[in-house]
Amino acid sequence: MAKKKTSIKDIAKALGISITTVSFILNGKAREKRISEELTRKVQDYIQEIGYKPSHLAQSLRLGKSKVIVFMVEDISNSFFASIARLIEEKAYKNGYKIIYCSTDNDSEKAKELITTFKMRNVDGFIITPTPNLDNAILELLDEGLAVVLFDRWIPGIDCSYVVVENEISAYEATKHLIQGGCNNVGFVTVESSQTQMVDRLKGFQHAVKESNTKHSILEVKFHAIAEQEASEKILEFLKNHADLDGLFFSTNYLAFEGLQSLARLHKQIPKDVKVVSFDDHYFFNLYQPQISAIEQPLESIADKLMESILLQLDENSLGRKFQKITLPNELHVRQSSR
Repeated sequence: MAKKKTSIKDIAKALGISITTVSFILNGKAREKRISEELTRKVQDYIQEIGYKPSHLAQSLRLGKSKVIVFMVEDISNSFFASIARLIEEKAYKNGYKIIYCSTDNDSEKAKELITTFKMRNVDGFIITPTPNLDNAILELLDEGLAVVLFDRWIPGIDCSYVVVENEISAYEATKHLIQGGCNNVGFVTVESSQTQMVDRLKGFQHAVKESNTKHSILEVKFHAIAEQEASEKILEFLKNHADLDGLFFSTNYLAFEGLQSLARLHKQIPKDVKVVSFDDHYFFNLYQPQISAIEQPLESIADKLMESILLQLDENSLGRKFQKITLPNELHVRQSSR
C-alpha cells in the first residue's frame, strides 16, 4: 500500500497549532502575519525532518499566481548574464511580472536549494542556466507544472523550452578565421566542462583545425579556478609551454582577460606575434589596444525569446503545454587583434 502523503493538517496536528498558521509559514508570510521566529523555525525544522514537500499546484490554486519569475544563472555579476537580466527585467515588467535574480556559482547543490526555496515562495516560473547534475530538479519543476526555460545551455534528454546560441558553428568560424588569417599553430583556452555550450565550442574548434590539418593545443581550466589566481597561472604556464602558438581562441571573455594579461607579461605582441579571438564580446575589447576580435551573442534576441517562451507557458488561455527550442546565430566582429 502506498504511503499516505503528509498534509498541512497532519503537520498542524503533530505540532499542536492551527492549519492556518502552518499555511502562512509555508507560504513565506510568517513575518507579515506576526508569527514568532521560534514557531516559524519549529515548523520549518519539522517539515525538513519529515521530508514534507508542499504541492505547488495546490498552492497556486489556493493563492493564485505570484507574478514572479526566478532568473537563476551561473554568476549574475558576469557581464553577459547581467546584460540579459536587465533586458529580461524590462520585458517582464511590461507583462506584469517581477524578476528575482540569483547565482548558482555552477554548484548543483546550491542550485537545488535555491529551487526548493523559491518553490516554497510560490513563484510562477524559472529561467535557468543549469548546473551539472540538475536534471532531476528540472524534471520535478516540469512535473509540478511550473514554467521552465533553460538558456545558455540545455540538458540533453529533457523535453523543455530552451534558448541557446550557435556555439559550435561560431567557434568553428572563429577558428577558421584565425587559420585563414595565416595562423599555423592555434591554441584554444576553455573551461573544463561537460555542459553543452562549452562542449559545442570545443567541437567547433576541433572541427576547424582537423579540417585544415592545423597544428593546435588545448587548455582546459577548472571553472572554480576562474575567480582565483590559479586561472591566470594556468594560462601563463600554457603560453610558456607553447611559445610557438601564433593564434589563440578563448572560449569566454573572462578567460580572454586573463589571457591578454599573460600575453603582456610574456611581451607577446598582438597581432604580430599571436592573433587573438574571444567568444562573448565585451565593451573592454573595443577599448583594449589593439582592439580584440570577438563573437557577440545576440543579447536582445535572447531576452526576447526567453520572455516569449516563459510567457507562452504561463498563458492561462494556452491549450496544453508548449515548448520552444530556439537556437540563435551569433556575429563575429573582426578587429585589429586578428587582422
